[in-house]
Amino acid sequence: MAVYMGEEEVIQKNMALAQEKVYTVEDIEALPEGVRAELIDGQMFYMATPSRKHQGLVIAISGMLFAYLNQNKGKCAVYPAPFSVYLNEDNRTYLEPDITVVCDRDKLDDKGCHGAPDFVAEILSPSSRSRDCLLKLIRYREAGVREYWIVDPERETVMVYDFAENKVGSYTFRDKVRVNLFPGLEIDFAGMDLN
Repeated sequence: MAVYMGEEEVIQKNMALAQEKVYTVEDIEALPEGVRAELIDGQMFYMATPSRKHQGLVIAISGMLFAYLNQNKGKCAVYPAPFSVYLNEDNRTYLEPDITVVCDRDKLDDKGCHGAPDFVAEILSPSSRSRDCLLKLIRYREAGVREYWIVDPERETVMVYDFAENKVGSYTFRDKVRVNLFPGLEIDFAGMDLN
C-alpha cells in the first residue's frame, strides 16, 4: 500500500528527525513500502508526494533526454525518479534525484547508480528547496556530477551548474536551455504544456 505525505507533514517529520541519530542506507531500505526518503551525511529527509506540475516537468525533461540519447545511440541512459543513487561509499548518503543520466554503465546495477551520475536535475518543491539548492548542490559537485540543474516550477526558473566547465547559467521557462553534456540538445521549456 502506497503512503502519500503532503508538504507540511514532510517538513514536520524532517524537522523531528534532525539530529536524532546518524542514519544509513540500511535504514532507508527498512522503510515501509511507499515511504520515500533520502540520506545526506547520515541525516534522513522524508520526501513528499510530488505535485502534478513537478511530475509534468520530470516527464517532459526525461522524455527529451531519452529521445536525444536514443537518436544519437550513445552509451548514456536516463532514469526518472524513483531511481537510487548511492553517491558516496560511506553508506550515509543515498539520493533519489528527479532525473538522472548515467553514461558509465559500470556504475549501474539492479539497485541503481553507485557513484556520481553525469547529469542530475532536481525539480524543486517546498519541502526540498533548501536541500536541493544547498546540500545536494555541494554533494553533487564533490562527488563528480558533471552537470546539475535546479528547476523551480514556482518561479519558473532553471539554474544550470556545469561543474565540468565551472560555469553557472540562469534561465526562465521562456527559454530553450542547452544541455551542456550533449551537443545540440536543448530543453524547450516554452514548448511544454504544464497547465
